[in-house]
Amino acid sequence: MINNKDTHPLEYYTQKYSLLDPQAAADRCGAAFDAQNGFFTLPFLSYPLRITWPDFGVSCPDDSCPRALLSASVSILALRYLIGGVSAPSSGAFLSYRQLPWGDVYNSNFKGRCLDRLARAFGADPAAFSRACEALGGTPVNMGDAAYELPVTEQVKLRLILYSGDAEFGPSSQFLFSDNIALAFSAEDVAVLGELVISALKEASKLPEKHRDMN
Repeated sequence: MINNKDTHPLEYYTQKYSLLDPQAAADRCGAAFDAQNGFFTLPFLSYPLRITWPDFGVSCPDDSCPRALLSASVSILALRYLIGGVSAPSSGAFLSYRQLPWGDVYNSNFKGRCLDRLARAFGADPAAFSRACEALGGTPVNMGDAAYELPVTEQVKLRLILYSGDAEFGPSSQFLFSDNIALAFSAEDVAVLGELVISALKEASKLPEKHRDMN
């Protein structure tokens, strides 16, 4: 169900979306477009989201897809990405939110919405964090007490780093983004993305491990 606060943005973006050249949007965004059946396939957090066009709808053929990836927030994020986002290769560098072009202005907001929330959710249970990251297609990286790199889209990557803390300092976390993310998403989009990732991780941490082949 769509919250009232999401209804008007969704209506606004679906109208713009219906006017897209779908093949041009697919090429720009690194998505596949099935012209015969009228839908995009957009890999998101390793799940194949199916997005119909010109009438907008989101579904996921994978029955293990977290409910968070079928929320109104994901719908708006997917719409905005297909309307104006660009899929481009990264240089290989990873940046904190503060280091993004607009990040310094919104960093304190991002900290509360994402960094503190991830630390609260998993700081006391790094094993659940690891299990959840792997369920979303993550691969471990040698950072912090536990860290994983997750595929957001075909080109955009996210690194989540968890610090368990000690008797003096509580748990903390860090998000690092591949340096091409500003071409794909706006400042608010990135914060919404962070919230969605945490929600998906919390769901995935409760699910049995399941190998999913995206090929």
